[in-house]
Amino acid sequence: MAFDDLNAEYKARRAKALAMGGDAKLDRRRNAGVLNARERIDYLLDAGTFIESGLFARSLYPGDAEKTPADGKITGYGRVDGREAAIVVNDFTVKGASSAGTNMKKISQMQRTSKERGIPMVYLGESSGARIPDNMGAIGMGTLLASNASQYARLRESPWASAILGMSYGSATWYGCMADFNVMRKGAVMAVSSERLVSMAIGEKVDPEELGGWRLHSDVTGLIDIAVDTDEEAIDAVKTFLSYMPSHNAELPPEKAAPKGSDDGARDVASLVPESRTQVYDVRKVVRAVADKDSYFELKPRFGKTAVTALARIDGRVVGFVANNPLSKAGAMDAMACDKIISFMVLCDSYNIPLIFFVDNPGFVIGLEAERQKAPGKIINFMNALQLVTVPKLTVMLRKNYGQAYINMAGGQNAADVAAWLTAEVSFMDPTFAVNVVHGSEGSRLEETDPERFQREFEAFQKDNSVWDLAATYAVQQVIPPEETRSWLIRMLEVHRNRRTGDLGQHRLHNWPTSY
Repeated sequence: MAFDDLNAEYKARRAKALAMGGDAKLDRRRNAGVLNARERIDYLLDAGTFIESGLFARSLYPGDAEKTPADGKITGYGRVDGREAAIVVNDFTVKGASSAGTNMKKISQMQRTSKERGIPMVYLGESSGARIPDNMGAIGMGTLLASNASQYARLRESPWASAILGMSYGSATWYGCMADFNVMRKGAVMAVSSERLVSMAIGEKVDPEELGGWRLHSDVTGLIDIAVDTDEEAIDAVKTFLSYMPSHNAELPPEKAAPKGSDDGARDVASLVPESRTQVYDVRKVVRAVADKDSYFELKPRFGKTAVTALARIDGRVVGFVANNPLSKAGAMDAMACDKIISFMVLCDSYNIPLIFFVDNPGFVIGLEAERQKAPGKIINFMNALQLVTVPKLTVMLRKNYGQAYINMAGGQNAADVAAWLTAEVSFMDPTFAVNVVHGSEGSRLEETDPERFQREFEAFQKDNSVWDLAATYAVQQVIPPEETRSWLIRMLEVHRNRRTGDLGQHRLHNWPTSY
């Protein structure tokens, strides 16, 4: 009889915990077309694989025990496409998923398991920040905050993926910014503090979208990788990202057989790039044509648009593409593009993903605004990170390649091997500018004041810029027709496997700041 009573109590407590914040709050979410925390878990994980950690956890604050099922954050383990993962899913129907003593212990447990057992971490974020009044006063601060000396130490032992799925302040924002991948549902907000608190602090009404909406973080801050319309699309993006990642940094990313037709696009890749170096085009089409069919997965497409960073596969093997995009600023790299490329190189080097550089740029963006954006520091950060990368780097020069950007875009000895298309040309700067620097006068352009002399000097500067001059110095190891790009990459990826380490890199960028 005693056991029957215990079993009844177990079922009652379990039902109460699974009910989250109650029917009324769950109905409001359903009517708004937003998944609740447990529905998000069901959508993320393979059916029947979730084992919850801390179902019966609750607040220890006086009077809150019965109002805090799972203490507002659902944690546990499950499989994503057959592979184990640790998950933290905020339940906004319970105290706004605010951070408190019990649920912070749950998160710490997930992080520890992820690190020690080599499985990815997934955060589905939506939180109101630190719980009040739990965190107030000296006792609250002294008891709850700064109690974990490694809480914010990211060493990239295993991949972290985050989705911002609602109003996200405090911990949801922190873990989103710390993650290797961060997707945001449109309509969600990611910020340090809520618009209500900010409005009180500055004495004026603040629009939440301006404070931390998807446009801000897609276009300006670069703190998210993709913006999508629905919860389901956000979780799909998390699953797609993880499909390119190893479970931990001591194994290789999963390989997949190249789909039929993957060689077709490469045959016509030359038609995607105009011969004239001043004519723009979208380099993303070139990357898609060379990569395995349907394997292209771009990160930060709206941020730093002069560069493209994308995960893809070449003959089934995961690679990372870094490409200049002449469609924006002629491909000249600005401060945002530098940050974007650095972040991507850190990701790829940390998880044993070879890097492929497609080069077509006139150099770096220069001018007053570039200096205000710390262009020199960004450029040298880029160079520092590039030379710390230990995964194989392969470079293909498509057209122009000028100045310092030649070095940053893995030119010369900064790549394991360099190939150049027949259309490639290299110089310290665009010949038009070089002619004016050497032969022009301040405040005028030689092509306007003396067109005949300009043309004569321009042709002289052009003489030594060709791909054959570059090949003669062995600055490129192969000159290839564009249609051979894919086959060259497949072959070079085999040549440059890190055989001595089982294809693993040294991970010298593993502690690079996740946001800087």
